Amino acid sequence: MSFLPQTLSLTDLDTRARDIFRDIVESYLTSGQPVGSRTLALSGGRSLSPATIRNTMADLTRYGLLASPHVSAGRIPTQAGLRLFVDGLLEIGDLSKTEQRSLEAKLAANGGTPELMLEQASGLLAGLAGGAGLVLTPAAASKTAGPLKHVEFVNLDDGQALVVMVYADGHVENRLMPRPDGLLPSSLERAGNFLSARLKGRRLDEARADILAEIEAGQAQIDAAATKLITQGLASWSGPESKSEKNTANRSLIVRGRAQLLDNLEAQTDLERIRLLFEDLERKEELIALLDRAETADGVKIFIGTENPLFSLSGSSVVVAPYRDTQQNIIGAVGVIGPTRINYARVIPMVDYTAQLVGRMLGASK
Repeated sequence: MSFLPQTLSLTDLDTRARDIFRDIVESYLTSGQPVGSRTLALSGGRSLSPATIRNTMADLTRYGLLASPHVSAGRIPTQAGLRLFVDGLLEIGDLSKTEQRSLEAKLAANGGTPELMLEQASGLLAGLAGGAGLVLTPAAASKTAGPLKHVEFVNLDDGQALVVMVYADGHVENRLMPRPDGLLPSSLERAGNFLSARLKGRRLDEARADILAEIEAGQAQIDAAATKLITQGLASWSGPESKSEKNTANRSLIVRGRAQLLDNLEAQTDLERIRLLFEDLERKEELIALLDRAETADGVKIFIGTENPLFSLSGSSVVVAPYRDTQQNIIGAVGVIGPTRINYARVIPMVDYTAQLVGRMLGASK
């Protein structure tokens, strides 16, 4: 009887196979070494012979859950095996109260600024989890994100115009922009009045499509020069239009603890894997997109090996969790990246609690 790894579930394994499979994975995650039948027979107080264990290991290998890295070597879990273990057999506990208080105290000891706190979070995750710590910061607070109250254009020399944006919370933002040819003072005034009427109480990103649709339909009742001024302004003020641009615009990626990944390298293949991983960590936009996928999860999300194309060559695992603002909107993510044999039972609750702390502390700092 054979199974495809993607369709295999724990119910397809009998109790003996599940127990042996769990012991192999746990031993591998601890030591990083292949596990042999004799080692299993001598551990755990089993009454099974090495031959019986070997037969079960052979079945698990046929199912695609185990693999042998070398001839006559023991077995290690495959990516499918690790996924099955993480989803069905991994026992995850909460951090102790002492660990929670320690994390909170260390994150608070950053001078009180959100930037330093996020740097600290990345470093702490790296040190405690034995991998590289990742923190995706919230998008930089943009003035255009708030509702507007009034817009006014001022004519300047050198072919430029100044736009004055007055926001509902009272702050004022001034921006320079090219002035279309043939623009008259009356056009500047009409453009300002037109935008003020349509943006009052609304954010630019909310009103932009409606304004452009009104202009496109010829309902704006403004001249061509004023129309050009408005469309140029909306294009430059509203920020990136594509999803990929929005994901990376005004966001910072903090990566700490790369040196952690160099510890305990046991073979040239490990060194090559880390080299590839370091190259992946330089690909900011793709890494930000990966962390943004945490928004689809209720809590911690785990990517093992090729489940994430970015790290498919380096054979790495990523454990990531989103953090939220006071309105429970997801604004960033924290995580850990390391070899596929990271200590999932330890890392998962740590990432989860750190995400909760970061969200709470960012809310308290405002």
